[in-house]
Amino acid sequence: MASQNIGEEIAGLYLQIEKGCNFVQYNLYTPDVQGEIDVVAINFHERVVYICEVAVHLITGLQYVKDARPDTEARLIKKFNKDIDYAERSFPDFTRIYMLWSPIVRDSAPHAKHDQMIAVGNVRTNIQQTRGVDIQLLINEAYYDCLIRLREYAATRTEELKSPVLRLFQIESFLGRHLKRRTRKRSDISGEA
Repeated sequence: MASQNIGEEIAGLYLQIEKGCNFVQYNLYTPDVQGEIDVVAINFHERVVYICEVAVHLITGLQYVKDARPDTEARLIKKFNKDIDYAERSFPDFTRIYMLWSPIVRDSAPHAKHDQMIAVGNVRTNIQQTRGVDIQLLINEAYYDCLIRLREYAATRTEELKSPVLRLFQIESFLGRHLKRRTRKRSDISGEA
């Protein structure tokens, strides 16, 4: 099994903290439908399962390539069809929520041959029409909002957080407050306003 990447960890942490999931599995291998699912998170109390595809491509944005051509739309449709097959079989009595997590999905110039936002919209439309399933898009601003929520959560915790992502956010917050106090204290000592 492959280890999770930081994008997968962000999705899993958000689902634990904001959606009350008490179980998260990264890179779940699905032998019946061949492949793996990036994040599966379960809220047993509410009987909800979150099935997530995560793509963190910072320079190119959300872009998959096959034979030197963009393959984003076809690849994501295949991934979500596999995810839906798995979830319907494994969690028939759960509410199933499908998500695409990607921090950078680019708009192209008008009339461009390949546009990531159009590709994502086409994936969502295709899955709605063929499977009757909606895919929640945690992309661009929505992704950033999730990061803000995780930062806010980490800033309120005083115990050492075990997740490296949350620990980094916690350090940033506490260090920022510490440096403000030091600056204020030095200003008071020197008589500066």
